[in-house]
Amino acid sequence: MGDPIIRKIHGNLTGLKASQIKRIQNIYRRRVPPKFVITPDLARYMCRLSRDIRKQIGILVNRKGEIEYVMVGDHKHIIIPDLEPDQDGLSRLKGLRCIHTHIHGESLTQDDLMDLSLLRLDMMVALEATSHGLPKNVYSAHLLPKGKDGNNWIILEPKSVAEFKVDFLSMVDALEEEFSRGQRIREIRGKGDRAILVSVTTGSAAQPKRSLDELEELARSAGITVFERIIQRLKQINPKYLMGKGMISDLATRSLQLGTNLLIFDQDLNPSQVKSITEFTELRVIDRTQLILDIFAQRAKTREGKIQVEMAQLKYMLPRLVGKGTAMSRLAGGIGGRGPGETKLEIDRRRATDRINRLKGELRSISQERKYRRLRRGKKGLPIISIIGYTNAGKSTLLNALTNSHVKVEDKLFATLDPISRKLRFPREAEVIITDTVGFIKNLPQDLIDAFAATLEELRDADFLLHIIDISNPYFEDQIYSVERILEDLGLDNIPVVRVFNKMDKVEPGFVAQQCKIFNGIPISAIKLRSLPLLIHKIEYMMERLSISSLEKVKAQH
Repeated sequence: MGDPIIRKIHGNLTGLKASQIKRIQNIYRRRVPPKFVITPDLARYMCRLSRDIRKQIGILVNRKGEIEYVMVGDHKHIIIPDLEPDQDGLSRLKGLRCIHTHIHGESLTQDDLMDLSLLRLDMMVALEATSHGLPKNVYSAHLLPKGKDGNNWIILEPKSVAEFKVDFLSMVDALEEEFSRGQRIREIRGKGDRAILVSVTTGSAAQPKRSLDELEELARSAGITVFERIIQRLKQINPKYLMGKGMISDLATRSLQLGTNLLIFDQDLNPSQVKSITEFTELRVIDRTQLILDIFAQRAKTREGKIQVEMAQLKYMLPRLVGKGTAMSRLAGGIGGRGPGETKLEIDRRRATDRINRLKGELRSISQERKYRRLRRGKKGLPIISIIGYTNAGKSTLLNALTNSHVKVEDKLFATLDPISRKLRFPREAEVIITDTVGFIKNLPQDLIDAFAATLEELRDADFLLHIIDISNPYFEDQIYSVERILEDLGLDNIPVVRVFNKMDKVEPGFVAQQCKIFNGIPISAIKLRSLPLLIHKIEYMMERLSISSLEKVKAQH
């Protein structure tokens, strides 16, 4: 028989003698009976060797009792090597327990507990090695299926090696069953992606709470079930992970407890942060911008809409093409997620850039067609009214009510993406064209604004705008300012605006009257036709003003 395969010792072996390295290597030859956490014999061997080299020694043991990793640290720490990510995400414990020595009489450290949580280890065990190289106390902890007293783990009572008798397999099977039971219950409620929403702020918690309310609505619109919302306040943002490592560790464990597979950050993440958080937690990670892009991709039905969304997605993904890595596995189409190296990466980037340029060309062509249609409408001399507003404020519902149309309406954000135009005839035989446009949202991604520039051009030809406001939304004032800020950014703030407070039936009449007075608005409930006469009279009044203004201009020219 040939020599056995030499397995790698992980860590820094500098300064160790050849005989010491050989003794460390021999740890791989040992096995632990599956029912035991560790045997007294192996505990004594590790403690004696650790005292000899004056460094911590650690092992990772699988559930068969086989030692898969041997690690050498310094006098205070060991560093666990990168472990293979699970294919199914955070659906179970890792199947490995970490056992390591402590040579300064300390119990489990915060680093130990963080590794337990982040790596989803079956158990974390520290052997207290005496000055004579004998094991004294055994300190241990394992994760909990449900958090207790703010902790996601339980630290067991210290025991001597002789007293440390845990039926390991029964314990870990019971833990797995509890984790699985909670996950199965939640999977019934959330059959698609299951997410935790995260917001990181250096200010007060009030604004992030509002923003998370909206993020939750976005998630629901994307078919994602939200199980928890977390706000972390920091003095300073961590440039690598956005938040502290301890919080990320808690997130990883909470995901395991809840059976979630996705983290959605309310803040925009740079490519490096996405990669770091993904590798740290082994969870899929997206930010607010990508969530909005995903919703737009689901909603786009027309050729123009699909082109606009694809272009925005490519622009978003282009700086995130970083070669191989689990952080890119979540990106649609896998562009840049595979490849042997830099050459493949450069090819992917060039293809993405070429594709963006081709899509820009197609959008220019569509923009020209749209321009000709607008010119033809202009020759007929029909006034144009554009309905604008925050997403899900009721724009499409109002269009249906005014024009007796059947545009698709859903109680979801961005249910309608493509602009829709209909004619409206008034009692005095006057006609106008009413156009419904894509909804706005706070912090609308710039790539989407750029991609939908051709669509938003429709607004430039409007004689006036109907700004639909959901007065039942507790943050309607913020939504008003967000929409009007976008209009200003687009250079459309010179077009007359009529504010229309929708969903008046969902709030107290006195409150509606007060807000209409403050904001000079008109109250309606778009689902109730009897509430619309006041708005129709306002539209007729605006059209008369437009006619008078046009006549005055003609007279002035002559």
